[in-house]
Amino acid sequence: MGTTTDHDVTVATAGPTRREVLVGAGVLAGVGVLAACGTSEPDGGTTTAPAGDAPADSAAIARLADIPVGGAIGATLAGRPVLLTRPEAGTVVAVSAICTHQQCQVLPDEGRLLCPCHGSVYGLDGSNVSGPAPSPLTPVEVHVSGEDVLAGAG
Repeated sequence: MGTTTDHDVTVATAGPTRREVLVGAGVLAGVGVLAACGTSEPDGGTTTAPAGDAPADSAAIARLADIPVGGAIGATLAGRPVLLTRPEAGTVVAVSAICTHQQCQVLPDEGRLLCPCHGSVYGLDGSNVSGPAPSPLTPVEVHVSGEDVLAGAG
């Protein structure tokens, strides 16, 4: 996992792609799975973008000051729920808020990320801590510009 730095804030950049996570979890059963995650093109074709490759957006996802150090907040990026965390001062991490177990929405919970459906627990970096989830939460690439957290690489 790489990092970028802007204004003395380190931002963890995307690790494995969505496809790599799915393949690693043994979930990728065929093209039908990928097509279901794609977006429709004007010519009727489908494109598939990994969750970690969210498009850059000029609008702020959140203000840096709104993300507590040692905690997380929920946000929406391109219509999908994400979690923005600050495991420590100067570090921002973004992950998909969709549990890798049965796709329930993961929520911030006292210094960790918790799936309320079946009890999977994730660290603030999206790593597995406990529960039935087979893999970490999917990283989402974000960067900090001034006091704003923005989508994509900086």
